[in-house]
Amino acid sequence: MAREGLVEERADGGRFSVLGGRLWTELRHHRLALVGAGMLGSMVLMALFAPVVAPYDPFAQDLYRRLEPPSFRHPLGTDDFGRDIASRIVHGSRISLRVGLISITLALTGGSTLGLIAGYRGGLADLAIMRAMDVVLAFPSILLAIAIVAMIGPGLDHVMIAVSLVLVPQFARLVRASVLSIREMPYVEAARAVGASEMRIVWATVLPNCTAPLIVQSTLSLGTAVLDAAGLSFLGLGAQPPTPEWGAMLSAGRELMLQAPWVTAFPGLAIFLVVLSLNLLGDGLRDALDPRRLQRAG
Repeated sequence: MAREGLVEERADGGRFSVLGGRLWTELRHHRLALVGAGMLGSMVLMALFAPVVAPYDPFAQDLYRRLEPPSFRHPLGTDDFGRDIASRIVHGSRISLRVGLISITLALTGGSTLGLIAGYRGGLADLAIMRAMDVVLAFPSILLAIAIVAMIGPGLDHVMIAVSLVLVPQFARLVRASVLSIREMPYVEAARAVGASEMRIVWATVLPNCTAPLIVQSTLSLGTAVLDAAGLSFLGLGAQPPTPEWGAMLSAGRELMLQAPWVTAFPGLAIFLVVLSLNLLGDGLRDALDPRRLQRAG
C-alpha cells in the first residue's frame, strides 16, 4: 500500500509539473489577462530601466519652468518646483513596485506559515491563530495600516511592515482552507506511510499543492498593497518629500488641482494603471487555475 501511495504521489507531482503548460494554454485565450500582463510588464521594464527611460533627473528643480503644462520639452508637465513629472513617475514606479513586492512577500511568508500550522496541526493552534486573524480582519485595512504606521513612525520601511501585517490574514485563511482538504489526500497518507517527517510532509507535499490559489491571491493583493502604500504616502505617513513616490506626488499636488491638474492627474493615472493591470492579470489567473478548468483540460 505504501508503494502504491508513493506512485500516486509521484503521479501527482507529474501533474503538478505540467501545470505551467496548462496555465499558459488557458491564459492565452483570456485577452484581458494578456492586456494586464502586457501593461504590468511594461511598467516593470520602465522601473528596471528608469535612469535610461526618464528624460530628466527626478530631483532637479527649475523654478523658471514651474507648473508648465505638458509640452514637447516636458511631456507630462512640471510640478511647483519645476521638476519633470514624467521623470518622477518613472522613478516612482521603482518605489511603488518595490514596496508592493516586499509587502506581499512578507505577508505571503507570514500568512502561509500561520495557515500551514493552523490547518495541519488543528486543535488549539488552529483556534488561536484563526481568532487572531479574525481580530485583524475586523478592522478596515487602511485604518489598521494607519494605526500601525502611527505607532512605529512614518517611512517607507514602516509602510511595508504595516501593509504586510494587514494582508497576512488573507493568506493565512486561504492556506488553512487548502491544507484542510489536502492533508487527507492519498498522497499525503502515502508520505506518512513511508516514514516522511511532519516537516517534510508540510513543506514538500502539502504546501506545493497550495500554489495555485496563492499565485492568484498574491497577484490580486499586490494591487491592494500598491494602493494602500500610496494612500499612506498621500497622508504623509510613507515616502517623504522630495521622494518621487506616486502617493506623495498626489499629496504634494492636491492644492494645485484647479491651477495645474496635470500635477495630480498623471501620478493618479500611474496608480490606476498598475492596480488595473494586476487585477486583470489576477482575474485571468483565477480563471486559468480553476480546478474545474484544469480537470477538463486534463
